[in-house]
Amino acid sequence: MPLTFGPDRQTREFTCDCCGAPIERAWNFVHANGAPYALYYANCYHHRDQDHDAWIDVIFGTWGVGPDQWDDHISFACRVGPVVDRPGPASTLVTAGLVNPDGPLFGHKLDREAALQHPRLPEFWQVSDFVLENDPLVRGHIYGR
Repeated sequence: MPLTFGPDRQTREFTCDCCGAPIERAWNFVHANGAPYALYYANCYHHRDQDHDAWIDVIFGTWGVGPDQWDDHISFACRVGPVVDRPGPASTLVTAGLVNPDGPLFGHKLDREAALQHPRLPEFWQVSDFVLENDPLVRGHIYGR
């Protein structure tokens, strides 16, 4: 399934509550066959004296049929960055939406164990890989500008 970005990519910079370092965020829809398929939020952390990593949330569900059609939303997430005994960055499943309040947009936020068992896990990896490879902020943050 060919993926593309939607036309409304946005970015924002804010400050980390724990260390005061900058955090850069990008978000956009990912389209499949020309239609909205998933929404991602990618937070790129510049923590002081810690790993340089990105956390990617991906939300699947029904898009564009009205503001109340969020009952099928489900969220996955991963951390991308250094891992012990690995030569380069790796992706690790984490609990979805940790920095976002509960609400209808994120729907059911999967933790690592639930995500590992979920039938949409391969779709999540496809979308997160697409974001990692093609979003300029995320790619530059992880692999260098």
